[in-house]
Amino acid sequence: MSLPRTRVDGTTTSPEAPRDDVLLDDAGHPRGRDVLPWVFAGASIVGYLGWPFVTGTDRATLTIVTVTTFFLASATHAWLWRGPRWTTGYLATALGIGWAVEAFGTATGTLFGSYHYTGALGPTLLDVPLLIPMAWAMTAYPCLLAVQSLVRSRWATALLGGYLLTTWDLFLDPQMVGEGYWVWHDPERTLPGIPGIPIENYLGWAVVTVAMMAVLAGLPRVTAPSEVPSLLMSWLLVSNVFANVVFFGRPLVALWGGVLMGAVVVPWWLRGQRRRRAARRPTEAAPVASAA
Repeated sequence: MSLPRTRVDGTTTSPEAPRDDVLLDDAGHPRGRDVLPWVFAGASIVGYLGWPFVTGTDRATLTIVTVTTFFLASATHAWLWRGPRWTTGYLATALGIGWAVEAFGTATGTLFGSYHYTGALGPTLLDVPLLIPMAWAMTAYPCLLAVQSLVRSRWATALLGGYLLTTWDLFLDPQMVGEGYWVWHDPERTLPGIPGIPIENYLGWAVVTVAMMAVLAGLPRVTAPSEVPSLLMSWLLVSNVFANVVFFGRPLVALWGGVLMGAVVVPWWLRGQRRRRAARRPTEAAPVASAA
């Protein structure tokens, strides 16, 4: 049997009543709820920072660690702020579609072009590393939240979200192909400055990501703090542009990805700044009539 709870002021309440002695932040949310997503996000960023300075199997291991922690940052944030049912729908969609299209693509060579994984990224299911659907899911979440702050309708979210997620692949594929984690067999038509990756890969991504975002956009919209996914979305753009220019010697990859991803991320940044300024603006108090 549960005993009544005692409030700070000495009064009591039933054990079933909502707690009113929990520390809240300025928005009325329980403090500390974001600790776990922040820890995973921080671990992922630290891993990315170290990635250019290791090689060989150490780099492959660090790739697995950074993708896993990024995935956990997205998944735990969704669970804590959007609930188990929402998170189950998100993970089932992103992981399921991500794995299915990769298995179909590697088996048939018709969706993204003819390619195969080399086995460097850990355990596989039907020749697809389990890390790959995790990568789809980790990025789909911040992309979804970013475009939902810009557009309202489900189909606008699907189109813009699919576009944004596809632009990430302009950074991803050159980096991973350069490490030999997967290989295209005969890439004939490629984008200028991005050799080794067929154009049809990006067309396939566009189709798949729009479909994925259309399903995710059907989940209920939830108003919740988004600092962690916002950080991760911003990190994807800034870190990839910087690394391709400074460490990888791929300035055209930085240009392609920076311009096309920035076309959505920069307006999203500006929208967020306007909202924060509006939230900080003090409300004008109504004049009080003085007594005669």
